[in-house]
Amino acid sequence: MYGQNKRRITTTLSEINVTPFVDVMLVLLVIFMVTTPLLEKGIEVDLPKEAAKDVEMVEKSIITANKEQEIYFNEKRVSIDEIESVLKDAYIGRTDKEIFLRADKELPYGFVVKIMSKIKGAGINNIGMVTEPVE
Repeated sequence: MYGQNKRRITTTLSEINVTPFVDVMLVLLVIFMVTTPLLEKGIEVDLPKEAAKDVEMVEKSIITANKEQEIYFNEKRVSIDEIESVLKDAYIGRTDKEIFLRADKELPYGFVVKIMSKIKGAGINNIGMVTEPVE
């Protein structure tokens, strides 16, 4: 009886260890919580602070001018000379000829008036000035 093989009966572990899964999920949660505020993309503009009633922002076109006098139409950079033609092309066949103007408070008044003149020249008469509320 010395030659008999002794067999061991093994069982498989059928439980899933969820601790590593929870650890990974918590790390991902922290990463997303930290990076989400950084994902806000846009052109840096220091808007003037004025008391005004809130306007419901709908999908509207936005002209942005930063303090370096760079002009953007819906986050696409354009020159001051191109604004009128770009707006005419963008507003062909549209009935709602309205646009929002975000201008840095450090810009000279004459430059902002020049932008507004180009917007009016494109046939857009409703210009909304974007400001930040006074705290």
